[in-house]
Amino acid sequence: MAQIRIENVRKDFGDFTAVQSSSFTIEDGEFFMLLGPSGCGKTTTLRMMAGLELPTSGKIYIDGEEVGQKPASQRDIAFVFQMFALYPHMNVRGNISYPLKSQGMPRSKIKAKVGEVAEILGISDILDRPVGGLSGGDRQRVALGRAIVRDPKAFFMDEPLGALDAEFREHMAEELRALHDRMAATTVYVTHDQLEAMQMGDKIVVMNHGVVEQFGIPQEIYDWPATKFVAQFIGSPPMNFLDFNGTIGAGQATVHLNDVSIEVPESIEGGNGRLTLGIRPEHVLLDDAAPYRGRIVATEYLGTTQIVTLDTPNGLLKARVPSNKKIAVGESTGLNFDSRTITLFENDHGHALRSRANEGVLTHG
Repeated sequence: MAQIRIENVRKDFGDFTAVQSSSFTIEDGEFFMLLGPSGCGKTTTLRMMAGLELPTSGKIYIDGEEVGQKPASQRDIAFVFQMFALYPHMNVRGNISYPLKSQGMPRSKIKAKVGEVAEILGISDILDRPVGGLSGGDRQRVALGRAIVRDPKAFFMDEPLGALDAEFREHMAEELRALHDRMAATTVYVTHDQLEAMQMGDKIVVMNHGVVEQFGIPQEIYDWPATKFVAQFIGSPPMNFLDFNGTIGAGQATVHLNDVSIEVPESIEGGNGRLTLGIRPEHVLLDDAAPYRGRIVATEYLGTTQIVTLDTPNGLLKARVPSNKKIAVGESTGLNFDSRTITLFENDHGHALRSRANEGVLTHG
């Protein structure tokens, strides 16, 4: 397996820039997620790493070797596609063994290797079946088997669970992560599903309009988003935004919302003008004694919790509260915020104003 390093990689298609000067490092053995909405540049980035697209500029290193202008066949990687891309005229055994036959491996070794991979994936009993009659989950296992049978330096996966139904996707996500841990493989995985990324990834790159918005471990990205886009894209419901006019200086630990003083993490960056206070729904406490108030406009029952929507002087806000808490639509209530979990953003570019609480967050772009 191998470390993968991306340095200022850019990809243009005519006048359109799909990826803008991206830089990040995938460590040996990591399960690494490329996350973002459709059209953000994540698949193009993956294809450049794999050699299916060549970068317009920048460098790509796999296991210390610069491979940016080399074709996929010279990179020792395996690619798993969303739509499986199996050979329909071959059975399961033929699909899995094809890469080894192409390398000229002896039959005895091929048989042993295919048997080993089939055992890992739990498909030993279907090796002689045609792929056309298999379920979506079994076809995905065959596609994975064809990838891992070669022991490549890295695995690249482009939304491999996208064609499966929701219940089976969750099951296959658990299987994929367990397979990764068993093989200690360097894996790069593209998804638009933030829950999938948070569940499976060791590190996540969040992309938007070809730009790396943030790079870090899942908890850092969730707790301390680097931009308003990341704060909105990660989390369900997403982070609340309360806009206000004000100034915050280095070392300041309070802001004012509708003339109410709100404690915030001590800032090491200043901002002024139109600012935004960001707070996750689970960090909002309904407290009648609190001076900052909102009117309850809706509730959404989710079993163990409920989502309460409130109209405040600074915009709509959602709170996640226990399902057994009595909520009356139309009533006014006080609101307290866990000050340690607040993120302040400047509005012009949507960047977070760093605090001592998130000083160590890894960000690029």
